[in-house]
Amino acid sequence: MGKHDGKKSRTDTEVYRAYADDPDGPKPRKIDKETYERELAKLQLELVKLQEWVKRDGLRVVVVFEGRDAAGKGGVIKRITEALNPRICRVVALPVPTDRESTQWYFQRYVAQLPAAGEIVLFDRSWYNRAVIERVMGWATEEQVREFFRDCPDFERMLKRSGIILVKYWLSISDEEQDRRFQDRINDPMKSWKFSKIDLDGRDRWEEFSRAKDEMFKYTDTKESPWWVVEGDVKKRARLNCIHHLLTQIPYENVLPEPFDLPPRKASDIGYVRPPIDSQTYVPEVY
Repeated sequence: MGKHDGKKSRTDTEVYRAYADDPDGPKPRKIDKETYERELAKLQLELVKLQEWVKRDGLRVVVVFEGRDAAGKGGVIKRITEALNPRICRVVALPVPTDRESTQWYFQRYVAQLPAAGEIVLFDRSWYNRAVIERVMGWATEEQVREFFRDCPDFERMLKRSGIILVKYWLSISDEEQDRRFQDRINDPMKSWKFSKIDLDGRDRWEEFSRAKDEMFKYTDTKESPWWVVEGDVKKRARLNCIHHLLTQIPYENVLPEPFDLPPRKASDIGYVRPPIDSQTYVPEVY
């Protein structure tokens, strides 16, 4: 029981759903900066432990991030990677396919990006472009979409049978919050590159995207490769919840080396003499 006259408090998901139906109703709960940074630091330490386990055991990990524009995929990915070794954990965000790639087997250019032993690959959008963006924007025919729905579950089963660990996230966002983030991008010169005409066109197809996403889940939310939905209207909560969940999907142990004191530097006997400072060209110290 909660503190409010014996009434059971609503879950975050219930609040999100109520807010989607009634934007004037209760807002999704924010999280204060201090709590967020403290919890993020804890999770990022666990990500480092996971990274070392993946490296030691030669695991191959693929994490797919999908969702509407401005849903927060990039923010989650950035918080995952900022503490990790880019030689072990890399991000794949493929551009529009070339003319040659357009004639290949659809999954071919994604296969080329899959991890080798000891690697983690984060897909910032993936082969699921076909089922949602390409379909809604008219860049793929209905026959191509149907073929994707037939092939995708088998493709993902092949990945898992080969030993790849596959985790799929869909970041969910309300239309009101998407509009707020779009306007923020338009107003901020540091973010304006994130907003494009495609975003504007896609904004007018909100319900079409919803239908496409629902049908995609119908065919590809399988027992072997389920979709995990992340409530994304509150960015900081979404990041923490997604990272926390990811850590539960891959069993790992702490194999970090124990800290130690650096020994004294060994003396050199080669007689090196450093050149005069004024013989080199330095960057001006403006700051």
